[in-house]
Amino acid sequence: MHALVTGGADLIELGVPFSDPMADGPVIQRSSERALKHGTSLRDVLNIVAEFRKTDGTTPVILMGYLNPIEVMGYADFARRADGAGVDGVLIVDLPPEEADVLQAELKSRDLSQIFLLSPTTRGERLELISAKASGFLYYVSLKGVTGSNRLNVAEVAEKVAAVRRKTSLPVGVGFGIKDADTAKAVAAFSDAVIVGSSLVEHMEQLGNAPLEQLTQAAKDFLAGLRRALDSA
Repeated sequence: MHALVTGGADLIELGVPFSDPMADGPVIQRSSERALKHGTSLRDVLNIVAEFRKTDGTTPVILMGYLNPIEVMGYADFARRADGAGVDGVLIVDLPPEEADVLQAELKSRDLSQIFLLSPTTRGERLELISAKASGFLYYVSLKGVTGSNRLNVAEVAEKVAAVRRKTSLPVGVGFGIKDADTAKAVAAFSDAVIVGSSLVEHMEQLGNAPLEQLTQAAKDFLAGLRRALDSA
């Protein structure tokens, strides 16, 4: 069984009031603008998780985004609120492991996982450091570029993931450049999770201001196709 992790817009998930052009492609950047326009906040996201938990107590929930809104809320308050809402872990993309101890202590006190990113250039002592600090799973960024890129070399990624596995016992999820069911199935052959963000966000963006029911069904249909592909891997 492979996990399907849908990232959506990182900045929407944490309500971050700025975009990071270093990693976020145009799809995610536009989603950030929509989040800002509608006043989405970190508290809103935690409330959404709490509402979700009323009907689903088993599906893991990971919040992925930037450090700024957590800094504003305060580490201890964030960990308390996230735990209370039913969050299982966080991935803070601009918080390197060398600077993560204070937040990590608060997360660990609430039994919340902290996931870290690995890039194609992560190796040696740094890979060992990240593996030692991380919990839950490791997120392997499958290519050098921004979210939504089209240059995924599956064979090359498989080699890199194999190298990562020799340094860690944690599950390894792969993201960036996974745009359809075929690519998801190929990546599932050597990973523990397939992480899809930009493709889902772009799919929803194309529907514009469609009714909520239509948007919800479209998301379900898109994800169901990926789920079938992973189940057949």
